[in-house]
Amino acid sequence: MSTPPEIAVITGLSGAGRRTAAHAMEDLGWYVVDNLPPVMLPALLDTLQGFQVSRVAAVADVRSREQFEQLPAALVELRRRGARITLLYLEADDDVIVTRQESNRRPLPLQGGDRLLEGINRERRLMADIRATADIVVNTTRLSARQLVQRVVNHFGDDASDRMKIAIISFGFKHGVPIDADMVFDVRFLPNPFWIPELRPKSGLSRDVAQYVLKHAAAQQFQDHMIALLETVSPGYQAEGKRQVTVAIGCTGGKHRSTSMSEELALRLRDRDFATTVLHRDLGKE
Repeated sequence: MSTPPEIAVITGLSGAGRRTAAHAMEDLGWYVVDNLPPVMLPALLDTLQGFQVSRVAAVADVRSREQFEQLPAALVELRRRGARITLLYLEADDDVIVTRQESNRRPLPLQGGDRLLEGINRERRLMADIRATADIVVNTTRLSARQLVQRVVNHFGDDASDRMKIAIISFGFKHGVPIDADMVFDVRFLPNPFWIPELRPKSGLSRDVAQYVLKHAAAQQFQDHMIALLETVSPGYQAEGKRQVTVAIGCTGGKHRSTSMSEELALRLRDRDFATTVLHRDLGKE
């Protein structure tokens, strides 16, 4: 190959969805290597030089403390060789990890003979520095497997341009704020279609609800302000090497206002040549 492949390193807490993310990458056409010791990443790059492999995803976990501690040095070496590296870090709240691990009846790699929570805490401490340097951090606490797959597609799909990518997430505050969002916008100040009987059963994806939400001057002004903010910060983000911004737009339940406002923002951003995706996290939870 004339140029090194693009390499995505998938890591994070046990039970946070690494396997789901890896399967999604494979479906996208990436060459996926699971459980590769980090020290072998440079050797993998050397091996792939002779093959027509342009995108590689490597899954790194903490089954060995000593091996995992070699990951930062391996990433430095890969970047020194000119490889394009994206580090994806997955995490979830303790109670969710406990539930997931208990369902598959497997102990955590660092748990030993201790309680499950102690194993989780050890992983968090060991991975703190890696998390701080990750290009993408996704908290999967409130994401279904399908929604996690969609997030992976948003980040690593076939749009290979250098345009700033903006991932928009609509949500309901009663279901919790997406903690991996770079920006959070609250649209609960807008009139709520929930109180209109004929609109209540519909979602913000319906034309009637969208027209009701967007007809208010405050909604249009807020859209203008969000666009202006994103256009202001995007050059600085790109200069710092940040290729994707996650924007969360919330209303009470995530059904009406946040959904309509998210779709409208996506349309406006695409008109301005931003690569934009939308995920309605809480739609259907009511």
